[in-house]
Amino acid sequence: MITAKNQTSIKAEPGKQEIFIVREFEAPRELVFKAFTTPELIVRWLGPRELTMKIDKFDVKSGGSYRYIHGDTAGNEYGFHGVIHDVTSPERIIQTFEFEGLPESGHVTLETARFEALPNNRTRVTIQSVFQSVADRDGMLQSGMERGVNDSHHRLDELFEAEDIS
Repeated sequence: MITAKNQTSIKAEPGKQEIFIVREFEAPRELVFKAFTTPELIVRWLGPRELTMKIDKFDVKSGGSYRYIHGDTAGNEYGFHGVIHDVTSPERIIQTFEFEGLPESGHVTLETARFEALPNNRTRVTIQSVFQSVADRDGMLQSGMERGVNDSHHRLDELFEAEDIS
């Protein structure tokens, strides 16, 4: 595992229904966008390092949808799904996100990911997640999502460093 040159920033203001995740990557915007929109790449970096990932559906286009499942070594599975509202390559993805393991469905988050080209073939990704309530937002923060986000970004750094994305 490499030591990350860049750190992930996760900001959640008290009383607001949103989270901002900001991270810079040592890769050009087109390549970072590709890593976020290619199923064969996503399974290699998204989620906590100790979980495996399989994709049930991933139709990356405006009006598309996705569903993926993380699995642990005990055989437990955790499903996530959403609708992709807009894909503007290589600038932006707008989609919903829902964890299937909650006691009731309908806790949907609206996520906007923006990909900003930086000097020296670097990219800043800013993700805004808007929750239906402050309680939903706080529940996500308490779920351990920060560790999963950081693990994901470190794994993505490793793919870029290995030049293992073509």
